[in-house]
Amino acid sequence: MNQLFAAYATGKETKELMSILGEAALSPTDLLYAKFADEFEKRYVTQGADENRSIDETLDLGWQLLSILPTGELKRIKQEHIDKYLPKKEA
Repeated sequence: MNQLFAAYATGKETKELMSILGEAALSPTDLLYAKFADEFEKRYVTQGADENRSIDETLDLGWQLLSILPTGELKRIKQEHIDKYLPKKEA
């Protein structure tokens, strides 16, 4: 959870920079953080009133969202957990 919220905070800061400096001034990783923040709000935070997500579904969704970011950015998660739970990116 800590990694999710840290990534979301970074994404929100990145979106603020984007509004001031423009998208062209951001790095590819910055753009991924902005995408993460948008997806986190849309899919994780905005749970519908009639949606009854289990804890397992919520954890899976968190891992799906974290897979947007480069693995090297996931500094708050043990490598063994990344290896076990992070969905593999398709080549």
